[in-house]
Amino acid sequence: MMTPLLSCPLCGIGNPADYHRDARRDYWQCRTCELVFVPPDQRLAPDDELAVYDQHQNSPHDSGYRRFLSRLFTPLRERLMPGARGLDFGAGPGPTLSVMFEEAGHPMAIYDPFYAPDISVLRDTYDFITATEVVEHLFEPGRELERLAACLPSAGWLGLMTKRVTSREAFADWHYILDPTHVCFFSESTFHWLGEHLGMRVEFPASDVVLLQKLSQ
Repeated sequence: MMTPLLSCPLCGIGNPADYHRDARRDYWQCRTCELVFVPPDQRLAPDDELAVYDQHQNSPHDSGYRRFLSRLFTPLRERLMPGARGLDFGAGPGPTLSVMFEEAGHPMAIYDPFYAPDISVLRDTYDFITATEVVEHLFEPGRELERLAACLPSAGWLGLMTKRVTSREAFADWHYILDPTHVCFFSESTFHWLGEHLGMRVEFPASDVVLLQKLSQ
């Protein structure tokens, strides 16, 4: 099969490799940053995407959801100064991680393109930014992650939660690719590329969590 005229949505490089194909979608892998991605013509339309998100019933009153978010919350909080100010990017219809940080003494802003679309918050500066189960949904992860990194000072933290690609064999049977709103899939190698690209140090405190700290300029 010929490689289509696609550019990686993370690094912008063309000529991706055929990675996987199922009955619903094709998946390509960037030869540079190793991101696995769905081609643009196989993404959901905005209304269909929103219909999927509207089915989510996350809430700060759900103890199970709080336990899930603690995989990112706990290691990130341990690295923050008291009173550090944060932004929860992609907060969704039931913002919860921001509530957890506020309860711990950290003032928070939230942004979500569907549920909290005040773009002005992305022109501010924050000590830390979180995005839980967000980056796999981004159509333009390179542009969005560069924008978030620009909102951080030196030593600021970007905390991401997303399940990681481990192998082609595991990918074929992976439940994560069944969600039609998941269009970008990161591996440890992809995050190492991202850290170098953004000038950030990379840590992996859990199998689905990555922390990136902005280095001094």
